[in-house]
Amino acid sequence: MKLEYIKNGDYFIPNLALSVQPTQPIGKYGRMRKTYLQEHRPTLFNSLLLSEKLYPHLLEIDQAANERLERLMPPLMKAAGITEQLKKTDQMEWVSLMNTIKAQVEEIIFAELIHY
Repeated sequence: MKLEYIKNGDYFIPNLALSVQPTQPIGKYGRMRKTYLQEHRPTLFNSLLLSEKLYPHLLEIDQAANERLERLMPPLMKAAGITEQLKKTDQMEWVSLMNTIKAQVEEIIFAELIHY
């Protein structure tokens, strides 16, 4: 890649331009990954940012985390006995169990996708 320069006064400044990035918004898990990289892996964060791979990486992490959430919830719900009948008869118990299962799945997602 040949680098071009623009003269600004007495100085030559590199004519840098970013490539076109996706416009899809980054979700919860992508933002969590970004925060983790900024706080705990700044070298990797800067490398991804400068190589214009950060945004696609965050989108990929967010998509993978959401897919993992959708895949892991049903078997754990079944194992815990969470049914539509329970939802109708004891809503507070249903909500409590659902929150517990979601917290368990998110811990798996954090360990495997966000904090690696």
